[in-house]
Amino acid sequence: MKLVYSDQYDLHLGDHVFPAIKYRLTKEKLLEEGVAKPEDIIAPEPASDDDVALVHDREYIWKLKNGKLSYAEILRLEVPYSPELARAFWLAAGGSILAGRLALEEGMAANIGGGFHHAFPDHGEGFCALHDVAIAIRRLQKDGAIDRAMTVDLDVHQGNGTAAIFAGDASVFTFSMQQENNYPYPKPPSSLDINLPDGARDQEYLDILRESLEKIIPQFDPQIIFYLAGADPYGDDQLGGLRLSREGLEQRDRMVFEKAGKIPVVVTLAGGYARKVEDTVGIHATTLRVAREFASAR
Repeated sequence: MKLVYSDQYDLHLGDHVFPAIKYRLTKEKLLEEGVAKPEDIIAPEPASDDDVALVHDREYIWKLKNGKLSYAEILRLEVPYSPELARAFWLAAGGSILAGRLALEEGMAANIGGGFHHAFPDHGEGFCALHDVAIAIRRLQKDGAIDRAMTVDLDVHQGNGTAAIFAGDASVFTFSMQQENNYPYPKPPSSLDINLPDGARDQEYLDILRESLEKIIPQFDPQIIFYLAGADPYGDDQLGGLRLSREGLEQRDRMVFEKAGKIPVVVTLAGGYARKVEDTVGIHATTLRVAREFASAR
């Protein structure tokens, strides 16, 4: 299984609740543990502006590239602007496009980054400036590589940007399972939303997830699944209020890959804000280790 990664995924946020260093640390952990070899890791090219414009407004693209966001727009984004930040988002989008192509060729691939599901066509919010997954889906559709795609978003926060971008589009099924009493407010409707109560634990979560996947995957029959494997349902996450264990999160990952069957899957990391960054890194690394297991068994 190929892993798409760039050292420039680092958003250069300094002392921020979003630990952008997790991308590099996850890559290093995979190499140290022998889960991946250096030749498995592929560097992406930045998405082109035309690719980005398949989802985002041209005016917003120009402002983001040229450092012309207003103070209010930067506040809404919730991360400090820098040219490095803009480049990181263009690279993440290119990374998800590349991972999508690799998954269609080989059955499974991952972007060690991405999953920026709070970005809207005309603005960024919630640490997300560009919607890499939506850009990848639109590019694959434009190329004629796919007609139908599904997003399986298991971040603790609802994928509001995903829901808004694909609203009314029968070619993309958006599934989001999240903590109800958490950001964002409001939550635009996905194709299917599951809103969980505060403090939901492993068994409740897994039972609902299993029932949902067993229903929606056969009914929609996607040609590719983008899995947003957020680490933030973890019980010690600073921005989450669910209580999943690391073992429960691994079972979650196994369930997604099992229910996907032979459908190509792209993994993106999405959120993760544990009090100990090594917990977030460990959760992400486990997701990718499990993905490799399933990829090898295909």
